[in-house]
Amino acid sequence: MGAVVQDRPTEVAERRRHDVASLLDPSDRAALGQFFTPSPAARLIASMLTGCDTHRVRLLDPGAGVGSLTAAAVEHFIQLGARELDVVAWEVDERLHPPLRATLEECAAWAGDQGLSMRWDLREGDYIEATAGALAGELGTELERFDAIVMNPPYRKVKGGAPERRALERVGLPITNLYTAFLALAATQLDPAGVLAAITPRSFASGRYSAPFRHFFFNRVGIERLHLFESRAQVFADAGVLQENVILSARRGARPRKVRLSLSHGAGDTPRVRQVPAEEIVRPDDPQRFLRIPGEEEDTEVAEAMAALPTSMADLGIAVSTGKVVEFRARDHLRATPEPGAAPLIRPNHLKHGEIRWPDTGRRGKPNALAIDPASEKLLLPNETYVLVKRLTAKEEPRRVCAAVCDPSAAPGELIAFENHLNVFHCDGRGLTADLAHGLAAYLNSSFVDRYVRQFNGHTQINATDLRHLRYPSAKSLCDPNGALQEAA
Repeated sequence: MGAVVQDRPTEVAERRRHDVASLLDPSDRAALGQFFTPSPAARLIASMLTGCDTHRVRLLDPGAGVGSLTAAAVEHFIQLGARELDVVAWEVDERLHPPLRATLEECAAWAGDQGLSMRWDLREGDYIEATAGALAGELGTELERFDAIVMNPPYRKVKGGAPERRALERVGLPITNLYTAFLALAATQLDPAGVLAAITPRSFASGRYSAPFRHFFFNRVGIERLHLFESRAQVFADAGVLQENVILSARRGARPRKVRLSLSHGAGDTPRVRQVPAEEIVRPDDPQRFLRIPGEEEDTEVAEAMAALPTSMADLGIAVSTGKVVEFRARDHLRATPEPGAAPLIRPNHLKHGEIRWPDTGRRGKPNALAIDPASEKLLLPNETYVLVKRLTAKEEPRRVCAAVCDPSAAPGELIAFENHLNVFHCDGRGLTADLAHGLAAYLNSSFVDRYVRQFNGHTQINATDLRHLRYPSAKSLCDPNGALQEAA
């Protein structure tokens, strides 16, 4: 018979989280993508584990850390009146095994005092390798199934050729970040009608690189609940994390008609809650399967207005591409100052307050020109009128989309080059008409576009895929100095 534990499991786990975090080297944590879950967030995430048969629940916590989420889930299932709870906790970092084991032991003792029979199994290995291997039928073991999965997956980019990436590619899923790997594998481990609750970055919601994951994930689960935080810094304040996060719950095989959206400043605050149609979150006709989160009523109105705009980029006869100049590959052709035999090179630092200001000689070591020779010809365009959008915006910039018109008067010459951190609107590799370019830039810089983009874009990067996803005013309206904004209003 275990000793009676006076404190609640989440309280003990929270103290342990602080103690362990203070002892670990930040660089080691970054290498593993570790961000331990504070107790207020853990309780909020665990509260989304609903709809389980409470007679006996099988719970998975992959990447369990010190056990904060498991502790919150134990308290949650006790509140629901569960009778038996089987817990599997994975943790790849051996240094965390002793504190995690202590948390699991304390949870089991406390649960027993509350009338819940809890069994636990600490898995001391790589969750991705083991689960992907079972999914691919390589290990001679069946894929484990669970009624409930709770997670704060590690956040770290995965390079090509990395073991985690190869493991997922064997089951037909290319991934670029550990957290999407965890979400994808967890979706395959849910029993029919099983529920997953997780806190993750929002960056999977849009973009080309996460599209295979979105298709894989949304083909298996349906989103039932979403929670957003108004403050970037609230959830992981003691870890210095500024990535926008979302808490989601998803159910295997579910096709809900409504999704419950909630919004709060921090994890412990009373949220504002509303119900929205599921097709507003993932549109059935969207081939990219973007996840949109209209946090406020006004966001729904913006989304409806965007959908009602009459044209796509193809209708306008225009396209958008990333700039062709990747500086480390074109190093021999870069020039710090304009000179004969070189074309203007436009970089993000040349976009200032909606205008092109070139050259920028105040940025020491930053190139302003590209030497013209047969090897660089493929990187050049005719110096005509283009619309440029920064691919990366600073957190302090008021707009997510920062656009400017670039015409020959801004950077004279017959040819021009654009650096890879810019999106370039063009017409089959040539420039746009001046009226269309100025109307397009005004539209992209509008608060209307900014508010819409923030519904699916949870980071400060704007890719060409995001811009292709927008609807646009008609060509006639765009060529009218005020028409584009009026049509979008």
